Amino acid sequence: MKNAEKYQRNYFMPQNPTFDWVKKEYITKPPVWCSVDLRDGNQALIEPMSLDQKLEFFDMLVKIGFKEIEVGFPAASDTEYEFMRTLIEKNMIPDDVTVQVLTQAREHIIKRTFEAVKGAPRAVIHLYNSTSVAQREQVFKKEKPEIKQLAIDGAKLLKELADKTSGNFAFEYSPESFTGTEPEYALEVCNAVLDVWKPTKANKAIINLPATVELSLPHVWATQVEFMDKNMKYRDGVTLSIHPHNDRGTGVALTELGILAGADRVEGTLFGNGERTGNVDIITVALNMYSHGVEPNLDFTDIPKIRAKYEALTGMNVPPREPYAGDLVFTAFSGSHQDAIAKGFSYREEHKDGKWTVPYLPIDPKDIGRSYEGDVIRINSQSGKGGVSFILKTNYGIEIPKVMQADFSYTVKEVSDHEHAELSPARLLQIFKDRYTSREDVFSIPEAHFKQTDGILATVTINHNSARTEVKANGNGRLDSVNNAIKQYFNISYELSTYEEHALTQGSTSKAETFVGITAQGRRFWGVGVDDDIIKASIAALVSAVNQIPEIAGTAEKDARLTEMMNYIQENYATITLDELSEKMFLSKPYISRYIKNQSGLTFGENVRKIRMKKAKSMLKNSNMKIEKIADAVGYQNTEHFNRLFKQEFGVTPVQYRNENGD
Repeated sequence: MKNAEKYQRNYFMPQNPTFDWVKKEYITKPPVWCSVDLRDGNQALIEPMSLDQKLEFFDMLVKIGFKEIEVGFPAASDTEYEFMRTLIEKNMIPDDVTVQVLTQAREHIIKRTFEAVKGAPRAVIHLYNSTSVAQREQVFKKEKPEIKQLAIDGAKLLKELADKTSGNFAFEYSPESFTGTEPEYALEVCNAVLDVWKPTKANKAIINLPATVELSLPHVWATQVEFMDKNMKYRDGVTLSIHPHNDRGTGVALTELGILAGADRVEGTLFGNGERTGNVDIITVALNMYSHGVEPNLDFTDIPKIRAKYEALTGMNVPPREPYAGDLVFTAFSGSHQDAIAKGFSYREEHKDGKWTVPYLPIDPKDIGRSYEGDVIRINSQSGKGGVSFILKTNYGIEIPKVMQADFSYTVKEVSDHEHAELSPARLLQIFKDRYTSREDVFSIPEAHFKQTDGILATVTINHNSARTEVKANGNGRLDSVNNAIKQYFNISYELSTYEEHALTQGSTSKAETFVGITAQGRRFWGVGVDDDIIKASIAALVSAVNQIPEIAGTAEKDARLTEMMNYIQENYATITLDELSEKMFLSKPYISRYIKNQSGLTFGENVRKIRMKKAKSMLKNSNMKIEKIADAVGYQNTEHFNRLFKQEFGVTPVQYRNENGD
């Protein structure tokens, strides 16, 4: 970089600045928090959230304690519009929560916005237009009076339409690109808008100052905010809000100094998601206050749960060193740090007033659902689950699921203890492969073919000892049908409890990596599969996991005659009868009955019912078919009889199961 001279400072200090904010040592009370995750955060996603995802996210924000939530730009898209209407028409807005919608200062957009918020119990209409020098001169090519008139006209239209539209509305105005606007001109425009609305202490308006692009050091921003705070008209009737971004990486500092400078309200997102480099992290600002003994009035007592839902709904990942929420923030990286933290924990427990005094940790991790994890990066017998997993991810692109990390950590510790040495990343990778991938200790599955019926019928080739056997089994998906084939062949019981899949983040991007966790007799076993084909990778992972179950070691090859019988039952489970099977196998019914009972432990009828019930369970969960149709599809013409059998098998009626487990 040799062209620094091409850049210049594009911000403006007030002509008559004051610096009273400098005299304040800390924040004494929380601001009004407004989440913009569903608007500013959503529009920056590669895949914006769907309606259902936004509804789930909204519910999470309400539970956290947000009283103001910007839900979208309803004039911008049908999803945003439908989301607003759904919240209103389904009465989903709690009595103490106000929703907020964004609109440009353009007539047709404002009118469409009011169509969206019609009937809202409490809604803020957030009006904006850009006021910066760059936007005025280079984009709009308008003079200051023209830009100000756009804001005035928009404010008037908001007031006019609010009087004509059913609902309860408040107003907000943002001089967009405030950071690139002369403070005196930004104040002039804001005051002109306020002259239209004439807010009072009992009926406040919001003036919001967006750091649309972060252009200055935080102290300059604080001085700009303080200028607005001290010179704005109707100040008792105005909630002064800030909307920091993070282009220069100081979004949290902007927010904290902005509050010291007079801001009453903060707009931001949970983890800093948003345009370009993101909005301010509300979690960080709130917990910074908490670390100084100030209650932020937001409930972050279970950060891991909030983070997991956030990542699932947005597709974003919280970085490992994200303050308070990252995987590695409550860890130490040397023995001295670890000792200091351990002593701090001990001291806190013994301290009479229970004050938090631990070195290196700003807050007690237990308060936010976290725990101190110790020395996690040195790869030796003392390494923790976060560290060894972090090494695999950074060096080889392998993202081990969180629920699997402890198992891998224990494996690494055993090897390190045995070898009395620290382990290189390459050695760590070899341990991972030996433990979880391509495990064929007892059996392998070289082939699997699938047929679409009401679900999936799999024909699975199992190589076990010297035998090669084809096993057929039904399932609600390909992996589920293979899983059922394995259970049927070995006559074992286990639960497929975890499944995750990722594209390898390094190396061949076409390869998929799957992780399968199974639970058998109270123990968890893990398998990993890697292949260009996601189904093959999934089967390989399942095979690796099942091969670790001790109970299957030493089992004899499956009886060929029983396999043939069970395959035929699987193919014809809905209509099969003992007469039909007897004719198919050229064996008497009494002989077949005894044979199946002796070999499988279940009678013919019990085997059939087990298959039918499992199929019905899947259809109840994954389809909208009526109960009587499902009963008929799995072989029961009498729905009442089906209901009784289902309850005997699972302890609930089909209707109860669907209500509890349906989509």
